[in-house]
Amino acid sequence: MIWIIFILLLALWLLGVVSGYVFSGFIHVLLVIAIIVLLVKIFQKRKSKASKIK
Repeated sequence: MIWIIFILLLALWLLGVVSGYVFSGFIHVLLVIAIIVLLVKIFQKRKSKASKIK
């Protein structure tokens, strides 16, 4: 589910970059949200691996 959100936000960001500066600040907000979602997913995966080791 997180990956779908990440890909969707990234696609919207790329669309905004290609289409010009219509949304200017909004596009950068989408990029930041996509990166945060990706980082959360990575940390959740690491946390689940660490709990399996214990």
